[in-house]
Amino acid sequence: MPTDKIRKYILPNIPYLFIGWACLKLGTAYRLAAGAGFGEKLLGLGRSIGPAFADFAPGLDPFDWLVGLVGAVAFRLLIYFKSKNAKKYRRDEEYGSARWGTEKDIKPFVDPKFENNIILTGTEMLTINTRPKNPANARNLNACVIGSSGSGKTRFWLTPQLLQAHSSYVVVDPKGGVLGQVGHFLQQRGYKIKVFNSIDFSKSMHYNPLAYIKNEADILKFVNALISNTKGEGKEGDPFWTKAETLLYCALLGYIIFEGSEEERNMNTLVDMISGMEVKEDDEDFLNAVDYMFKGLEQRKPDCFAVKQYKKYKLASGDICSK
Repeated sequence: MPTDKIRKYILPNIPYLFIGWACLKLGTAYRLAAGAGFGEKLLGLGRSIGPAFADFAPGLDPFDWLVGLVGAVAFRLLIYFKSKNAKKYRRDEEYGSARWGTEKDIKPFVDPKFENNIILTGTEMLTINTRPKNPANARNLNACVIGSSGSGKTRFWLTPQLLQAHSSYVVVDPKGGVLGQVGHFLQQRGYKIKVFNSIDFSKSMHYNPLAYIKNEADILKFVNALISNTKGEGKEGDPFWTKAETLLYCALLGYIIFEGSEEERNMNTLVDMISGMEVKEDDEDFLNAVDYMFKGLEQRKPDCFAVKQYKKYKLASGDICSK
């Protein structure tokens, strides 16, 4: 410990002893210079400075010591203020590179309440308040965490964020482990958890897109979206087939939405109807189950949307057969 104190307090101040000695000698030279006024003393300083520095030992005159002490203190203060206002340089780094931040630097961006922060590291956080008292302290809260598999992205970053329980969360979890880790905790904190599991649908909530279809325009929008997302990649073939598929889907969905019961308005019914469209090449007059359904609907509502679309589809398929 004494060695540390010597290095910290004594060694850095040794140079100021030599500065004080030099100032003391200048004070001696000024005192010995001929003349009565300040100007005359300065002119005579050139002849008296040699004898003043000839003797290494300092004199005993109080004026000499006062000049030496004032000079040393003034030089020390000059160095102190220069170091306080100096730019932050880093050795072997390009000019202007940033220094490492400290706890004092990030303190204005941290919420006093721990739960109201996004955790960045073990000591650094950012408040989730996007409108702090000082607008200059507002920061972008997006975070990008990059790491190889098994490096702890979920364990050491995602899970702590969820346990803060300060926001609503949407978590994409291919491995499926996050729900088991924090699901019960979030439920105890009043969260409503909704799960969409595309691998095991028995553990998933279900989404019925047909529940949002209200009119013919909605049907056409849904059909276009369905075809666009199921046609696969690569160059598109003959547009005739896309038009025929569009007519068929519009007809089937029109039947399901406007004629089916509430329980039948789902994608399973659509798949069942497509599966029931049996065709026999050797019997052009063969009617499958779906043909009979639309035939009965035509008798009841000959001008309805579903019947018109199905007729156009059958006309197109008949045109293909004739060719």
